[in-house]
Amino acid sequence: MPTLAARLPRFPWDALEPYRAKALAHVGGIVDLSIGTPVDSVPDVVREALAAASDAPGYPATAGTRALRQAAAGWLARRHQVTVDPDAVLPVIGTKELIAGLPTLLGLGPGDVVVHPELAYPTYDVGARMAGARPVAADGLLSLGPEPVRLVWLNSPSNPTGRVLPAEHLRKAVAWARERSTVVASDECYISLGFTEHPLSVLHPDVCGGSHEGLLSVHSLSKRSNMAGYRFGFVTGDPALVAELLAIRKQAGMIVPGPVQAAAVAALGDDAHADAQQARYAARRAVLLPALEAAGWAVEYSQAGLYLWAAHPGQDCWESVGALAEAGILVAPGSMYGSRGGRHVRVALTATDERIAAAAERLAALA
Repeated sequence: MPTLAARLPRFPWDALEPYRAKALAHVGGIVDLSIGTPVDSVPDVVREALAAASDAPGYPATAGTRALRQAAAGWLARRHQVTVDPDAVLPVIGTKELIAGLPTLLGLGPGDVVVHPELAYPTYDVGARMAGARPVAADGLLSLGPEPVRLVWLNSPSNPTGRVLPAEHLRKAVAWARERSTVVASDECYISLGFTEHPLSVLHPDVCGGSHEGLLSVHSLSKRSNMAGYRFGFVTGDPALVAELLAIRKQAGMIVPGPVQAAAVAALGDDAHADAQQARYAARRAVLLPALEAAGWAVEYSQAGLYLWAAHPGQDCWESVGALAEAGILVAPGSMYGSRGGRHVRVALTATDERIAAAAERLAALA
């Protein structure tokens, strides 16, 4: 029986290190557009709430405080027209932890199938493998064979492509899953960052018909509020599924620290900082996207989220990564996200205004 580590693929970012070294050697310094990690400051309202709650000697509750659950439900209603019972909100220690662990928490194992998008965040695949289940990359659920599917991942806006799935697509996926008693988990960590399209939650009534049965929606404050370092997210949806996750997480002591919960309450209750951050990303996108196009790149999808999905004629993704690294620009190869990404690169908007401007200048020199 292979060890768990042996069942997992090589950590994808390790393959990028030689290109990072090449970009670092550029005379003007590296412009790192490879990872979607925030570079802007955590909002004052969040830091003040964290500091005020820092005298926290006791254990927090796995279920989170009542204030936190109400803040999450309030944000969903106010900003995304989604109504959930606060008791169906469960805080998690960063959404990557939940995504990797969800198949295990749902009791999946050998013989079970987990479906995820063909171009996808690698952790969907990893989570299935960790549980001993079989990951299947498929965008068209109707094309799947008769083998039972226990869990389907949706991701809109997409990482890596920035694609926004229309309501009709989401409705069809929900209907397909409900006919088969399959759980749908929708990764909506970029839902606040729509640019040319307005993303919808799988819990929106136009998608689910007002019932959250069999549905889970995953949210993060890492992108919206620059809180990646706080490791906070939450999952909500079907009350029965959320209660099951809570029962298991209580047994394992999977608890978001109390001060972080207080900081999340402040973040979820304040829309002004989120709107300002979206405007920053929109401004960076407005610089980087035309610079790529002027240098001969075709940018596809990219309607929302923190990434531009780009391809250069005649180059595979690693050739593109190498060419950009020579110019001091580091990007992620599309093949990290699935075989369909072999001709694309993912270009993040998460760099300072100065670094984005430097990338645009270097792209102009390559045109």
